[in-house]
Amino acid sequence: MRAAAELSLYPLADDYLTPIRDVIARLNAIDGLEVVTNAMSTQVVGDYDILMPALTREVRTSFEQHGKCVFVMKLLHLS
Repeated sequence: MRAAAELSLYPLADDYLTPIRDVIARLNAIDGLEVVTNAMSTQVVGDYDILMPALTREVRTSFEQHGKCVFVMKLLHLS
């Protein structure tokens, strides 16, 4: 089953670009995921069984490495 996620990350820190760039870089490194970034969000498309564990891992990593931040996520079932 394929799915898409639209992510927006709002780090609650003065240096807000570093955490955003970190998440995007880590998602781009995962085989099987298509990542498209624009000014407002990042869209990630792939097999559900690859996508969801990746999102879980990246949210946790962001919380641990960068402290307080807000993730806004929308999920779409593609097929």
